[in-house]
Amino acid sequence: MAISPDDAIKRAEALAQRGETQQARQLYQALLEKNPADARAKDGLAALDYRSAQFQALTELYQKGELATVVEQGESLARQYPDIAFVQNLLGNANAGLGRWDAAIEFYAKALRVRPDIAETHVNLGKALAKLGRQDDAIACFRNAVRIRPGYADAHYSLGVAFQSRGRDGDAVAAYQKAIGINPDFAEAYDNFGILLRHMGHHDESIICFQKKLALRPQNATTHVQLGISLAKAERYPESNAAFAAALALQPNLADAHGQKLFQAALICDWDTLAAEAATIAALGLDGPAVRPFVSLSLEDEPARHRIRAERFVKERFAISELAPLAPPAAKPARIRLGYFSANFHNHAVMYLMAKLLELHDRSQFEVHAYSYGPDTDDEMRLRTQKSVEVFHDVRTLSSREIAERARKDGIDIAIDLMGHTENARSDIFAYRSAPIQINYLGYPGSWGAPFMDYIIADRTLVPEGDEEHYSEKLIHLPHTYMSSDDEREISDRPMTRKEMGLPEQGVVFCSFNNIYKIGAKEFHVWMRLLDQVGGSVLWLKGTNEWARCNLRKEAQKRNIDPDRIVFTERVSMPEHLARHRLADLFLDTFHYNAHSTASDALWAGLPVVTLAGQGFAARVAASLLRAIGLPELVTHSAEEYERLALELARDPQKLAALKTKLAVQRDSAPLFDSARFTRNLENGYAQAYQRYFEGKTPANVMVID
Repeated sequence: MAISPDDAIKRAEALAQRGETQQARQLYQALLEKNPADARAKDGLAALDYRSAQFQALTELYQKGELATVVEQGESLARQYPDIAFVQNLLGNANAGLGRWDAAIEFYAKALRVRPDIAETHVNLGKALAKLGRQDDAIACFRNAVRIRPGYADAHYSLGVAFQSRGRDGDAVAAYQKAIGINPDFAEAYDNFGILLRHMGHHDESIICFQKKLALRPQNATTHVQLGISLAKAERYPESNAAFAAALALQPNLADAHGQKLFQAALICDWDTLAAEAATIAALGLDGPAVRPFVSLSLEDEPARHRIRAERFVKERFAISELAPLAPPAAKPARIRLGYFSANFHNHAVMYLMAKLLELHDRSQFEVHAYSYGPDTDDEMRLRTQKSVEVFHDVRTLSSREIAERARKDGIDIAIDLMGHTENARSDIFAYRSAPIQINYLGYPGSWGAPFMDYIIADRTLVPEGDEEHYSEKLIHLPHTYMSSDDEREISDRPMTRKEMGLPEQGVVFCSFNNIYKIGAKEFHVWMRLLDQVGGSVLWLKGTNEWARCNLRKEAQKRNIDPDRIVFTERVSMPEHLARHRLADLFLDTFHYNAHSTASDALWAGLPVVTLAGQGFAARVAASLLRAIGLPELVTHSAEEYERLALELARDPQKLAALKTKLAVQRDSAPLFDSARFTRNLENGYAQAYQRYFEGKTPANVMVID
């Protein structure tokens, strides 16, 4: 039905106000075809042309990256044309590009009030909300976009990212699969999907994702690194090495690729590569891009460099503004609220050490919370932790910001991080400042290098006087050792024989159940000299990958030692693992990165440990444990002294037997395995740190007296 010129003008003006300029232009042009002298239609077209020119100029500024100018000019246009969704959305994009997420959210919301049917704006709003940790709101936005445009690949991908951050792995997998199904060339989706699949333990599928990404973008160095990590997880080491090499060929200063490549060499005991890269190791992460601090701990014993690497890594990865300042308490709480944070509240080495501590905390002085962002495994240590704390928070589906906010809401006074710079850590929880006092403990043997981490738990053996400069945190020195333990750990009473474990019935058994990447060429050379000098002896090592086994056997042959004198373990339950230590004669420690929980296991099982005390935290842990159990005579200070002591004990059965008898007595009386005593000392350290905070003082080194 024909409409009057007046109605046509009103409709054109309404369309123009909504930003539907093409339809408005068509109406004005239709009016002018009928009446070329229609002044209102001429004015309407002129206004459209003028506004279009303004919008085009704004768009060109945005495309040039002049975002601050876009915001300045765009806000003026937005006031002039408040109902134009295009302007509001462009202002949202410009503010997002400037990191002004609150402003971006405001403009996207205004755009959606005008045009709620634009899927792209819903996605933009969701991404801005996700940047502020509002993942549930972001998910709602992405779902709105999918409802409007079911075939919108970026909306499905964004849903996957949000679900992944929430720990909703199954939902994330489905979303990524949908995005890739719609757009098989969606390169970014393959990246995130690959990381998720690796996290879930699906290494082969993860590898396929990164390979597909590289088929689309072969020059992407970081994807080569991610492929290398997944190949290493699948123990496909030659291919992994090739992936890291490809990354370095594209980007020679890519520290992450260098770090991963060197760590992989340690994982397979490729010491020729490590020797050739000695200069690279020394310079790694000290300038240029930061490197993951953990990878260098086994490569060198240089605490000053370890701190620099950690500080640079934190500055690069966790430049996050803390949440609003925490108000100081008006009165001292009746009980200090402790929050332990970890991804490893399950059958994990840290929890075997921590479980008794959590049970023994003085509930009249402390209220104990656990914040778990790792898998819900429903295993022994998970269940034990849940029973031992007053509140167990399963926060794996929350963002790091939300976890920090939860801890604040719960009134946590002291947050204890049990992860540090290890795999699956959520370090940004602490960057947001989850509690007024934040402490680095047990999970990572070194400095966090973070201004937001206040204290590290240590002792005077770990950090001798004068070495405090290697730690960005202040130190809480415990009187004997920093390491907690469980003095009720079960040791299997099942009869075991050497034959069952593949060991000779006679002869000295040297063992080292450390993770294989901790073994370096220097200590291995000493071990082979010991085998050469102690007839019939063998070296018993932790089970490992086939490449490491092959390289270790080759290294033995180089030193004229029969490779069959190296015996590898198989995985067994913890009680049986502890029991099999009794089949060995002497535990030989590694140098740069000592036995930690592994040394505690050996001593608890009655097996003496010979260690070399190095310079840094990771290289002095076994010395700390030996002093705490009253066996300082097993701590050496050079490779020559280490070899001499191990040889002396191996050749003198009576002296070794006497040492084992002493260890058995000390196990039940010395501080190392006195869990209650340790807990009281640690609580003393917590209380002193809190008292300083309550008095308005800044963190300072704390000395705990037994």
